[in-house]
Amino acid sequence: MQLHFDIDGSLESACDRCGNQLPIQLWDEFNLVVKMVDEPELMNDQEEDPDVYYISRGESHLYLSDWIYEFVTLSIPLQKMCKEKEMGGPLCNKEVLEKLKKMEEAAQQEQHQTVWKGLDKFKNLD
Repeated sequence: MQLHFDIDGSLESACDRCGNQLPIQLWDEFNLVVKMVDEPELMNDQEEDPDVYYISRGESHLYLSDWIYEFVTLSIPLQKMCKEKEMGGPLCNKEVLEKLKKMEEAAQQEQHQTVWKGLDKFKNLD
């Protein structure tokens, strides 16, 4: 038996960059192959393909709630950020973006100073 799942929907999550609420559109497809065998526990332990699942020949019901939960969870992006063209737009928290910019500039200045600091002693070795 081959099952095909289409995950489609939307959710609101906090932007990883600015912290404001960000609408995210979800869409993904998943396939699951279900095979009927005599020893499903043994076969599931040995199976390396996550898209194949074994059930007993006498099973009359197949519970899909765990699979659907997993598929929805896998459809959510790991990084949830405003797109580059939307950065600083009406959905972004401008105060946070300004503070991040200042912190980035300070880190770059500090890194630039520490990279060359030890090389000064080799400057005039003629």
